[in-house]
Amino acid sequence: MCRSPGAAGTAQIVGGSKHCLYHGRVHSPDLAALRCFEAALRTGSISAAGRELGVTQQAVSARLRGLERLVGVSLVQRSPAGVTATPAGDAVLAWAREVLSAAARLDEGIASLAGGASRTLTVGASQTIAAHLLPTWLIELRGAQLAAGRSATSVALRTANSADTVAAVRTGELDLGFIETPTLPHGLGVAQIGVDRMVLAVSPAHAWAARDGVTLAEIAAIQLVTREAGSGTREAFETAVARQLGGEPLAPVLELGTEAAVRSAVAKGVAPAVLSELSVRDDARLGRIAVVPIDPAPLERPLTAVWRGSRRDLAGARRELVAIAARSGGLG
Repeated sequence: MCRSPGAAGTAQIVGGSKHCLYHGRVHSPDLAALRCFEAALRTGSISAAGRELGVTQQAVSARLRGLERLVGVSLVQRSPAGVTATPAGDAVLAWAREVLSAAARLDEGIASLAGGASRTLTVGASQTIAAHLLPTWLIELRGAQLAAGRSATSVALRTANSADTVAAVRTGELDLGFIETPTLPHGLGVAQIGVDRMVLAVSPAHAWAARDGVTLAEIAAIQLVTREAGSGTREAFETAVARQLGGEPLAPVLELGTEAAVRSAVAKGVAPAVLSELSVRDDARLGRIAVVPIDPAPLERPLTAVWRGSRRDLAGARRELVAIAARSGGLG
């Protein structure tokens, strides 16, 4: 039986299980155990949790067993398919996430008080934001930190489509993500930072190049060059067609993995594309692409910051960067 170090502490058996009670309170698990517990249930796998945390599968299992002994009830169900939470595990998981979020805020706050940069901030962004907006935000963040007499935060940037960015935020690979999809993720903190206008991009030789506008119905009735599934650019267009027209656009004539490749295909006359106004601005100015507005109402999509936790978990350099992005408002 576990006993407290002082005379005031007592050891009791609660619910048929031994718990360490210090002044009538159950001794709390350490952060390492909570991190293992949270990672195992989020990934659904003890081995995946170990890889994420940089420890062995055996270490994760030992942490989980220790946590269950401390709580006194089973928290996870183990099977060949992985691990899932018991009803008690669901409750403990919610509390554990609050504690881990608070610990992350404490780390960021201490680093800020010390006047030094915290660990490298990993930021992910979908391609339009990464290419046309984020560099300016990062320059402003650095300038603001240096002007305040603080060390500039080191930032590692990862460019991916919106779906992959959200997935990386969920797994903890990214501290902060910026996405362009109209469908916001569940279970993450989100903040809209602006809007982005979509236009129809065509080659200068295309029959629509001289038009003042083209309807969404006309665009949906032709085959386009598009980004891959999971791209916020593609989803914004397909969602607008579904909501406004009650259907689906024709299948694309060509799917490409980058905005640059899509613009190149448009310029060569392969087919039109629906793209961000930001991404086609330079090509339009140089005459490589003609931009046609979508009528009668502009097609706009939200630009959104995403992170693990709730709004109160957004702290330190992440909060500063989101605030800078929101002030810009999108739309270049």
